[in-house]
Amino acid sequence: MVKQRRIWSTAALFLGAFVFLFPFYYMVIGSLQEKPDTTVKGAFPTGGLTLHNYSEINSRVDLAQSLFNSVVFTGGVLLGTVVFGVLAGYALARLKFRGRGALFAVMLLVQIIPFQLLIIPIYVMIVRSYGLADSYLGMIAPFAINSTAVFVFRQFFLQLPEDLFAAAALDGASELRILWSIALPLVRPAILTATLLTFIGPWNEFLWPFLVTKDQSLQPLAVTLANYISNIAGRASNPYGAILAGAVVLAAPAVALFVVFQKRFTGAELSSGVKG
Repeated sequence: MVKQRRIWSTAALFLGAFVFLFPFYYMVIGSLQEKPDTTVKGAFPTGGLTLHNYSEINSRVDLAQSLFNSVVFTGGVLLGTVVFGVLAGYALARLKFRGRGALFAVMLLVQIIPFQLLIIPIYVMIVRSYGLADSYLGMIAPFAINSTAVFVFRQFFLQLPEDLFAAAALDGASELRILWSIALPLVRPAILTATLLTFIGPWNEFLWPFLVTKDQSLQPLAVTLANYISNIAGRASNPYGAILAGAVVLAAPAVALFVVFQKRFTGAELSSGVKG
């Protein structure tokens, strides 16, 4: 009976994995086909595969420059998210000050406001008031502080034993010293979680960078590929394969990042520094 249950459980897991991975497989295979085949048979091509669709993208747009722009844009957003998220999350979790609860409630309310509702006033502020059009900073600034990351860090900091902070305070450590030497090493899973959750947004973001900069040499990969798919891919020798190739180029770094770091989603032993 136990063996039969194990067999059924394994079969269910394999079925779930197949359903989850098949769209990615189909996207890759479709991008490698020389002639378009939108039927189910296209997922199992009998002919040869080619990289022509990828070379066609590279001949029309500067993938290397676009990839560099995406790295700068996404890296700047991740840096701001981690730095400001850690500082704000630690303050909301450990520092005692008047209005802390109200401030946390306001932060939660901010999360229910869609970014699309704020995009016009933010655009006016960034471009007209601050003069940051056609710049990396203009693309990064609106995303530098992430309320979701602040919430994640706050919840992790609340789980840390109070005795750790009390002992450090008795030794004369400042708040920054406590944060750097005691709190941060214990919340590495939160840093990784916030990084991976934040990465997808700026990496796939094309609306805001497109509005802020019209300079093609500064546009990130998502904007470049969106322009390619909408304006150029239709004139390619295999439009279907060209669109899928663009999707693969955009999705590959995100998938690779999750595959590399998925084993690091482990909890820290928060009570290791407490005696007894």
